[in-house]
Amino acid sequence: MKHIRLFTLTLATAASLIASSCNDGFEELNQNPNTSEAATPETLLASAFYNVVTRNQNRALRLTNELMQVHVTTNNSDEIHRYVIRPSESDYMWNGWYLQRTNFLDMYQSAASTNVSAVQNRNFMGIALIGEVWVMSQLTDMFGDVPYTEANRGREFLLQPKFDAQEDIYVDLFRKLEEANQHFKANQTFEPDFKPLDPIYNGDITKWRKFGNSLYLRLLMRASGKPEVNAAAKINEIYTKPAEYPIFQNNDESAMFRFTTTPPYTSGFFNYRDFDFNGDNSLSEFFIDNLNNWNDPRLPLWATKSEGIFQGIPSGYKVGEVPPAKSRYLPALKEEARLGNIINYAEVQFILAEAAVEGFISADPKTFYDKGVEAGITMWGVPMPADYLTNPMVAWDAGANKFMMLEAIMLHKYYALFFTDFQQWHEYRRTGHPVLPKGEGLQNGGVMPSRFKYPVIVQSLNGANYNQAVIDMGGDDLNTKVWWNKP
Repeated sequence: MKHIRLFTLTLATAASLIASSCNDGFEELNQNPNTSEAATPETLLASAFYNVVTRNQNRALRLTNELMQVHVTTNNSDEIHRYVIRPSESDYMWNGWYLQRTNFLDMYQSAASTNVSAVQNRNFMGIALIGEVWVMSQLTDMFGDVPYTEANRGREFLLQPKFDAQEDIYVDLFRKLEEANQHFKANQTFEPDFKPLDPIYNGDITKWRKFGNSLYLRLLMRASGKPEVNAAAKINEIYTKPAEYPIFQNNDESAMFRFTTTPPYTSGFFNYRDFDFNGDNSLSEFFIDNLNNWNDPRLPLWATKSEGIFQGIPSGYKVGEVPPAKSRYLPALKEEARLGNIINYAEVQFILAEAAVEGFISADPKTFYDKGVEAGITMWGVPMPADYLTNPMVAWDAGANKFMMLEAIMLHKYYALFFTDFQQWHEYRRTGHPVLPKGEGLQNGGVMPSRFKYPVIVQSLNGANYNQAVIDMGGDDLNTKVWWNKP
C-alpha cells in the first residue's frame, strides 16, 4: 500500500509539472493577431441599445401601460391595475439594466483605449455616456438609492456594492451628460465604415449631441423640485444657450431605435401572437375617451373598434367584476418602429412648456405646448388636423390656473410617451398629472405606487448594503418616495 501511495504521489507531481510546462507561454502562443482582446466600441453600440429598448417595450406593455391606464387587463388574477406589484416584478428590469450598463461602461473604456482617430474615440465615448445615463436613470427612478459607484465591478471581485444616494447619482449623471456634450463639440460624423453600426442616427453626431442634451432636460425637470441641485437654473441655461446645448428641433431628430421588419433588429413584439399582445387586455376608458374627444388621428393607428366605435373599459375594477373587452391594441403595433422610442421631440417641447409655466424660462408656454401637441401627432405619420388646436378640449387656456395648465401639458405628454419604458409613471409620480380616475377595486390605499421594491436576491446576496439602503430610503416599500419625489 505504501508503494501505491508513493506511485500515486509521483504521478500527480509529474502531471502538475507537465501541465505547468504546457501552459508556460500559452497565452502568448494562442493570441489571434486579427482580433481585439476586448470588444471594440462599435460592436457594443447596437446590441446594448437594442436590448434595453426591447426590454423596456416588454415591461411597458406588462406594467406601465396597466398602471397608467393605457390598457386594462381582462385577466382577473392580474392586479397591476389595482396597484398590486409583487417583488418578483423587479428582477427583470434590475438584471437587464445593470447588464447593459456593463456594456456601456465597456464601450466607454474601449473607446478611450482603442487605436482609432481621436475624434472617433470621443464620439464613442459620448455615445457610451448617453447610454449609461439613460440606463442608470431608469434604475434609480424605479428603485431610488441603488448601487452605482461600486456597481458593475465584478471583474475586480467587488461583488457586494454599496448603494448610492439618488441625489448623488443624479449629480453624477448630470456631470456625464456635460462630458458627453463636450465630446460631441467637434461635430464630426462617423467614418463611413462605422455609420451602418449606429442604429439610432447612422453616425450623425449632431443628432447624438441633441439626444444627450434633450435627455439632460428630462432629468433636470425630474429633479427640479429639489433646490439643492439647482436644476431650474440649468434648464434655463440650456434653453438660452442653444449653440452650447443644442436640443431636438423636429421629429426626425427624436431618439428611437428604428426597428426593421426582418431580424436581427425587429420589435420586441415581433414574434408575439396577436393574443399575446392584445388578447388579455382592453384599452381603458381614460385612454380612449380623451382621444375620442379630441378627434385624434392617432386613434385608428393604436386601437381597434368595438361594435363599430372606439371604446374602452374602466380600470381598477373590483375583483370578480371583469368588464367585457372592447377596443384593443391594433395588432400592427407589434411591428411598429415608433415603439422603439427613447425620447422624442414632442416630449422636449412639453418639458419646455412646463419650464415656462414654472418660471424656469422666460417664454410663452403656449408656443411649446402647441408644438408638442402637433409633434406628438405628426410623429405618427399623419397630418395635424386643421382645427385640432382650436378644439375647446385641446386649446391652450392662457387664463387657466397653474394646476390646469400643467394638466393640459402632462395629458398630451402622456400620449407622446406611448410605450416609452416607465416615463408615463415617472411623470405621474412627479407631478400627479394627468389626473387618473380611481376604480373601486384599487388596493394600496388607492395610492399609485411610488417605486418598486428591491429584488429579493439583492437582500440575500448583498444583505448588509441592502439593509443600510432601506434605512437611508425610509423603507423598502411601494409607497416609499424616492429623493426627487420627496417634499
